[in-house]
Amino acid sequence: MTGFLNIDKEEGVSSAFVTNRLKRLSRTPCGHMGTLDPLASGVLPVGVGNATRLFDYFSGKTKIYRARFRFGATTDTLDREGEILSGGRIPSEEEIAEALPKLTGELMQVPPKYSAKSVNGKRGYELARAGAEFTLSPKKVTVSAFTLSEQTAPDEFAFEIVCGGGTYIRALARDLAELLGTKGYMSALRRTQSGVFTLKNAVTLAELSPDNIENYLIPTESVLPFPALEDVDPRIFNGVRVPVLQDDGRYKLYADGQFYGLALVEAGFARAEKKLC
Repeated sequence: MTGFLNIDKEEGVSSAFVTNRLKRLSRTPCGHMGTLDPLASGVLPVGVGNATRLFDYFSGKTKIYRARFRFGATTDTLDREGEILSGGRIPSEEEIAEALPKLTGELMQVPPKYSAKSVNGKRGYELARAGAEFTLSPKKVTVSAFTLSEQTAPDEFAFEIVCGGGTYIRALARDLAELLGTKGYMSALRRTQSGVFTLKNAVTLAELSPDNIENYLIPTESVLPFPALEDVDPRIFNGVRVPVLQDDGRYKLYADGQFYGLALVEAGFARAEKKLC
C-alpha cells in the first residue's frame, strides 16, 4: 500500500498517535508531514508505504491556519496548555489590524523554547522542562497573509494565516503581542490546508477501519506538482542517464503507463532520482 492519507486530526491527540494508529489500520509503515501540536486540529498529511520517501519534495508547501490569540497574558509554552506567566493590556481591533503588516513577508522568527529545535543535541522542550537557560537562533520564515477575522471574546481575537513551512503560529502570537506592547498566547489552532491537502477531502481517524482505509488512499502521483515523463529509454530504470527533449527540471517518471518514481532532467539527459514502485 503506497500513497497519502489526508487526516483531519482532532484536538487532544498527537501527530505521532495518528501515525501509529494508521500503521495498525493499514499494516504499513506511515509517517506524517508537518507536526500538529496536540491542542491543534486539522489537516495532517500522512505518507503510507514508499510515499514517505517524498517528504523532502513537499518541504516548501504553503499552509493555511485559523488561529485564536488571547491577549493580556502569556504562558511558558506560548499556548493555552502552558502556565500563565504575566499579564498585560488588551489591544483594540484597530491596533491589531495596523500591526499585522509588520509580521507579513519574510521574517526572522525565534522558535518557541517549548519546541523540537535542538540546542547542543537537546530538544528545546526538554531543556525548558528542566528549567535550563538557553536561547534559540532565529530562522527565516515566510508569512504570505496575516488577517484579523473577528473578536471572539473580550481578550481573544481570531486570525487567518497563510505561511510557509517551519512557521510557528505560537511565535506569531508572542511577536504580535510584543509589537502591541503587551503579552499574548495562542488559544486555539486549526490547519485548513497543507500544500495540496485541504479539509475538503480530509478524513477523521474515527471514519477509518482496516476494511476501508485503502478507499481513502490518495495516489502518490496525483499530489506531486511535476509534469510527466513517459516513453523514455528503458535504460533509465537501470540507473543510466538517457537523452530526452524535455526542459531541465523534475518529472514524474512512468514505466509502461505505471508510476515509477521521480526523474531529474539536466542538460538534455534524464536520470531516475527516486524509485517508489
